[in-house]
Amino acid sequence: MSISNFRAIETFTKAIELGSIRRAAAAQGISPQAASQALAALEARLGVRLLHRTTRSIALTSEGQQFLESTQPALLALERALDRVRNAKDEITGPLRIVAPKYSFLPLLWPLVDEFCRRHPGVQPDVKLDDRIGNWVQDRADVGFRIGSAPEDGLIARRLFAMQLIVCASPSYIAAHGAPASIEQLASHRCSVFRHPGTGRILPWLLKVGGEVISLDLPPMLSTNDAQLETEAVLSGQVIGLLSGLSAAPFIRAGRLVPLLSEHASDHMNVHIYYGSRKAQPSRVRAFIDLAVERLAGSSSYVLDARELAAAEANGRKKKRQR
Repeated sequence: MSISNFRAIETFTKAIELGSIRRAAAAQGISPQAASQALAALEARLGVRLLHRTTRSIALTSEGQQFLESTQPALLALERALDRVRNAKDEITGPLRIVAPKYSFLPLLWPLVDEFCRRHPGVQPDVKLDDRIGNWVQDRADVGFRIGSAPEDGLIARRLFAMQLIVCASPSYIAAHGAPASIEQLASHRCSVFRHPGTGRILPWLLKVGGEVISLDLPPMLSTNDAQLETEAVLSGQVIGLLSGLSAAPFIRAGRLVPLLSEHASDHMNVHIYYGSRKAQPSRVRAFIDLAVERLAGSSSYVLDARELAAAEANGRKKKRQR
């Protein structure tokens, strides 16, 4: 049914309810002339007269009575459906579709989802982790996260924090193999590399030199497309790795990883949260975005400043010398 037919039927039923086409027009926010034209067009499409009209009153014809009795149940059902949707929009319940990169993101995302679900037990998270850039519409996402550039046009993106890339080794690796004192010495160490999950391409190490980011291709002792496995390999002492702050920061602060060449740690990429227009968002989506921004915007949980990095590196090298 077209919108014009629906509005004409609504005008018809409202006129019977209020006893006047003029009152029905006022209730709908349209002119009496527009209301009369809508009713006349409806009658023309049906090929019958629905109302007897005078300048002061209206009355149903036999066909109008039949039409009213037939349409009222459907209109009432539609109104109940609209009310349910309006009420559901304001309740923090129902499905919440989240898309995020798989790379290093679980340590950040799960505490956020866990806290949100504890606050709102009626929410049903549907989380998709994928390093490939998907399609917002096809993914049917409510909210997404992205590392790097802002998402496609038509979406709202908010920067949360910088994502660092830090050369890391475990204390056991440093004790067994020593630590590189320069970028040039990395080639003689056991280094891990990350393989892009979508393309299979081995990604170069990205390091900051003199304010610019350089790409460094290294002979891999280990290659993997899984950030968690790479982190475990570095923690075990098998390799040196270029790890994201998302993975490395908690282990550096706990002393389980040592940042190396910390002056070359890069922070040229950012973590964004992105979403559609907030005007028509259900409350559950707005509430999750607000919690994410509250917890993560400007967060230092996954970012180490230059002083903290330098101190952790100096402490890790000092322990090696003491051995």
